Amino acid sequence: MEWLSAENVIAVVTAALGIVASLAVLWYERRVPRHTRIGYRVQLDTPVSSAERTGRAGVRLGFFQDNPQLSDATLVLLRIENDGSQSIADADYTGRELHGLMAEFTSRAVQGIAVTAPLDADHLLDHFTPAAGLRYAGDTVYLPRVPLNRGQHFKLLVLLTGGAVGDAIRVGGGIRDGGVYPNRSTTPDDTPPVFSRATRMITVLLTVCVVVLASIIVVRDDVRPPMGCAKGELTITGSTAFEPVAKDLAAKYMRDCAGSTVTVDARASREGLQELNERGAAAKGGAPALIALSDVPRRDSFPELIESQVAVSVYTLVVNDEVTLGDLTTEQVRAIYRGDLQAWDELPDGPENLPIVLASRKTGSGTRDIFRDRVLGGVYELGYSSDDCGTKDDRSAKVFRCELDSTDRVLATVAGTPGAIGYTELRAGAMPEGVHTLTLNGEAASPDTIADSDYPFREVEYAYTYGNPPASSLVASFLNYLLRGGGQDVVRTHGHLPCSSPKGRTICAGDAAQ
Repeated sequence: MEWLSAENVIAVVTAALGIVASLAVLWYERRVPRHTRIGYRVQLDTPVSSAERTGRAGVRLGFFQDNPQLSDATLVLLRIENDGSQSIADADYTGRELHGLMAEFTSRAVQGIAVTAPLDADHLLDHFTPAAGLRYAGDTVYLPRVPLNRGQHFKLLVLLTGGAVGDAIRVGGGIRDGGVYPNRSTTPDDTPPVFSRATRMITVLLTVCVVVLASIIVVRDDVRPPMGCAKGELTITGSTAFEPVAKDLAAKYMRDCAGSTVTVDARASREGLQELNERGAAAKGGAPALIALSDVPRRDSFPELIESQVAVSVYTLVVNDEVTLGDLTTEQVRAIYRGDLQAWDELPDGPENLPIVLASRKTGSGTRDIFRDRVLGGVYELGYSSDDCGTKDDRSAKVFRCELDSTDRVLATVAGTPGAIGYTELRAGAMPEGVHTLTLNGEAASPDTIADSDYPFREVEYAYTYGNPPASSLVASFLNYLLRGGGQDVVRTHGHLPCSSPKGRTICAGDAAQ
């Protein structure tokens, strides 16, 4: 089975281990009885001897200074508690002697003891009498059979001589169904642990599993294709303005998805829609392996075509470098394309003796339709008067204008024709040598600021399919790649704003509602 890979097995085992470990700790804490248990801990073990003897900084006054027997004295604070799950009665102490517990201080002699208890358990102090077995001798303190409810404790402050700080301290005695054990808690000089021992063990175990999983993924020498890859052949047609993006998308998809062949055959937006509609109708219920990219929506034409918004494309006016102007107003552009202005020196600061040559797109171009609707106010361009923009064939025409069949030809013509002006989508990277862009009404074409400016020359790029393609088809896979997958990076690289981005989503939704 495909899912039965090493990293999947490790991932499942890691998840299962985490769940089992968490449930096991919870079960143990709540269900496993610890019976009777007395725990003890050393909360203080410090010298009160002279600094000369111990090598530690210290000052002594009064009782400690005047008593030569205490020259090597130490103080120990010992906490003894019931940390089991059951209460301890005096009958639960199993020793034969009168006392119940013994606290041994190895290599040190006991000089005095003091017993304290919390305010809510001060009745425990009634048990600490010589008659009940409280005494000390040599290195040992003998403690009575003190009944302790669960969680109750008392403390023993012991003055010792001889030995050294850190010598072994042990509390012993017999307890029915249990025992006496050292436990661990912070002393005044300790830093409390952030996590318990069980938590640390589980964390270490899960971390090891995650590291193993990551290592397997990193060292794998096979690269899996993106989700949704499909095999077969697909053609991308339509917009020439979006052709550079389409070519890079096709190349990237074929690298990521072995077994697919994606061909780009850009013509013009309307021509691409027409071809898609015709091939879809001829397929008689099937969906052709064809996607048409268009700079403009299909409106009411071709009802069988399904559209998807791809990106916001920004367009710009371009002029030959001999035209030294850097900005035009919308009214000036409209006057130029109406033929009211025929030479550049008719504009303020325009170059002298340089005719205006209009390098336009042919009918059916989405870019031409956008220019008409967004810049010319819906007014159609006048008829062409030149076949190649080199010679004005119809000298009676109001404009010197030619029509070209692709964005690349427009740019090449503007670059090679003094006085030429044209329009194109804003491409990432440098314009051809001999061409520069114009700002429009003082606004520059930029996908980064388009949402916050009044720049009008923009439109949404659309992708069309004939009906809804099958989910397993190459058409559906490539469309998903373009709209939501790795193709989004290609779209951004070429200077377009994806409709799936937060800023692009707002613009695309607004333009679709118009």
